[in-house]
Amino acid sequence: MRKRLLIFNEAGTLIRLTGPIVLAQLSQSAMGVVDTVMAGRYNAVDLAAVAVGTSIFLPLFLFVSGLMAAVTPLVAQGYGRQDHPAIRHAIRQGMKIGFLTGLLIMPVLWLAEPVMIWMEVSEEVIPIACRYLFAVSWSLPVTGLFFALRNGGDGLARPHLSMIAGLFCLLVNVGANYVLIYGKLGFPSLGGVGCGWATSFSMLVMLLVMAGLLVRIRIPAVRGLFRFGASEKKGESILSFLHLGFPIGITLFIECSVFALITLLVARMGAHVVAGHQITANFAGLVYMLPLGLATAMTVRVGYCIGRRRILRLRRAIFTGLGMALVLSSASCVLMFLFAPDIVAFYTSDPKVQSLSVMLLGLAALFQIPDALQVNCGGILRGFKDTRVVLVISIIAYWGVGLPMGYGLGTGWLSDRFLGPQGFWIGLIIALSASALLMGFRVRMQLRRAQKGRK
Repeated sequence: MRKRLLIFNEAGTLIRLTGPIVLAQLSQSAMGVVDTVMAGRYNAVDLAAVAVGTSIFLPLFLFVSGLMAAVTPLVAQGYGRQDHPAIRHAIRQGMKIGFLTGLLIMPVLWLAEPVMIWMEVSEEVIPIACRYLFAVSWSLPVTGLFFALRNGGDGLARPHLSMIAGLFCLLVNVGANYVLIYGKLGFPSLGGVGCGWATSFSMLVMLLVMAGLLVRIRIPAVRGLFRFGASEKKGESILSFLHLGFPIGITLFIECSVFALITLLVARMGAHVVAGHQITANFAGLVYMLPLGLATAMTVRVGYCIGRRRILRLRRAIFTGLGMALVLSSASCVLMFLFAPDIVAFYTSDPKVQSLSVMLLGLAALFQIPDALQVNCGGILRGFKDTRVVLVISIIAYWGVGLPMGYGLGTGWLSDRFLGPQGFWIGLIIALSASALLMGFRVRMQLRRAQKGRK
């Protein structure tokens, strides 16, 4: 009875952490949806420019945010030890590295025109996409600063701060898009380019709100956080921070680039195929926010338990979290199978696209369980500050197994039967299953090491 009560308490803690994190992530995803809808109502060319620009911007954005993910386990472990100077140092270190990384990446977006020409993007789209990328590039240094603060707040078990900042930013983004895209309040009509400037402005507002919220909570761990000249105990060096954060950033970049490459390969198969693939990818991405939020909560709990040296609680947190991931993903799998036609009907009324999308959603339902397990095992390993092995596993699973299998099945290279987009989604199922298996072994190894260290 006592054991069940402890498990329910742990599940309650994870739910309280996961809810605000999921809402914060959904608010950021919604900004992309808002850009797409509002640019599409302006005209089709500007919508295409925003889509092309986003496909180039997003992997770099995810790299910066992934690099800053190192802040979460550092702060969580410091919070478990009640080491307030180490917490402040980790957040400040993240702010410095995030800001400089964003500045260094900005010119990459300014020089993206040759890439678009090589991709044979329409000539009328390229100039608008280039101006969009210039506008949105100014958000990257701010992104580094924001995610350092956001992940610091998550590591302190205060995820409601990033939720408040994210929801407020979404409202600002809608208003800024309306003003800049359509030319209101005396501003010129910028079309799709306005989405880029609105994103940069919204990220700045979100940074200021997040900083204000951290100051307002008045806990010792963040007291004097923004006094950069103050003397403090030194924590992780810049090199140690990069050893932890760089693999996370590259892992997110790899995952995003695989999906981008699959989209480009599928694009050669016709407009209805691209539409069906995009609908499935969009809905699967929304569902993914739930296990991803739980994975972030797992990073916080694992880091905290390690900092407190509570190995029994650590073990309970890991198994409870993985159990929750299994239950949630099983429910997602069943619901996607049952309601696939209704989900697709919400997106499109084209019978040809609907037929393909329903089939692809069935495949997407199959990878819900391995996807949830692998992302949560990754979250657990980040709590252990074990990120380089996660990178190696991602490279093997996505680029070594999933993508070649998907390409072979999708193009008929591996079999006489041409599976088209279904082949690529089968490749993703194989990749995620391989990743879940390998990461599961790594979690088991780290837990055994922690238990031996206790003895």
